[in-house]
Amino acid sequence: MRGGAQSHLMRCDDGNYYVVKFQNNPQHKRVLVNELLGTRLARRLGLPTATVEIVYVSDELIKLTPDLCVETARTKIPCQAGMQFGSGFPGDPHQLTLHDFLPDKQLLEVENLDDFTGMLVFDKWTCNTNGRQTLFYPVLRDGQDAQTTRYRTIMIDQGFCFNAGEWNFPDAPLRGLYSRNRVYEGVTGRGSFAVWLKRVEKHITERMLDAVIREIPPEWYEDDLDALWRLIEQLHRRRSVVPELLLAAKNTTRHPFPNWI
Repeated sequence: MRGGAQSHLMRCDDGNYYVVKFQNNPQHKRVLVNELLGTRLARRLGLPTATVEIVYVSDELIKLTPDLCVETARTKIPCQAGMQFGSGFPGDPHQLTLHDFLPDKQLLEVENLDDFTGMLVFDKWTCNTNGRQTLFYPVLRDGQDAQTTRYRTIMIDQGFCFNAGEWNFPDAPLRGLYSRNRVYEGVTGRGSFAVWLKRVEKHITERMLDAVIREIPPEWYEDDLDALWRLIEQLHRRRSVVPELLLAAKNTTRHPFPNWI
């Protein structure tokens, strides 16, 4: 698959397809933690994310599959066996066409375009140091003209939340924004973010965080549970600064919110 983590599309024993990131990916082992934790948090806020699973890849499969490798500038290294992160592919890749770009006309007709507003709240809160990654897939509703293609978006790649392997929060006004301002045309002021800010405040509980942490394989964070808990504590404290981060984005020369009054 494309991307710096050199993920692999794999069909698993549940019959579904997953984009699998391996522990020895070129970015950092911690991006697997970020993917699982970040996606669980985004889903808790009601945002459209892929299903996620912990995928076990055996040493035997890797030995029998030369393509399961990580490429460096000079060599190829076999992927590491064990527990990996899997992001569910939303359908059969032989039949479903995914798009990472839509022309303006189709983009404005995406059924859940308003979710970009909520995802920006999430990305500011978690300090996603990568641009927002998303995919679009076609949907057909009952009674809809078969010739009319509608789309939905699904938010992918939470690996650079918490600044990838650094686990800190170097905030910057443009970080976390999607590359095209059109997705934010529904933002008319601070109130446009209110429902999402409230969800961050109310829906992310200690019990929920504890459950996610227990789910994460310790080898993904090298058994440094203290570092993981420090990350969680910082994340909890950051909830109050998200409105300021959004305002800083609004005041940049990019003007990402064209209808903010």
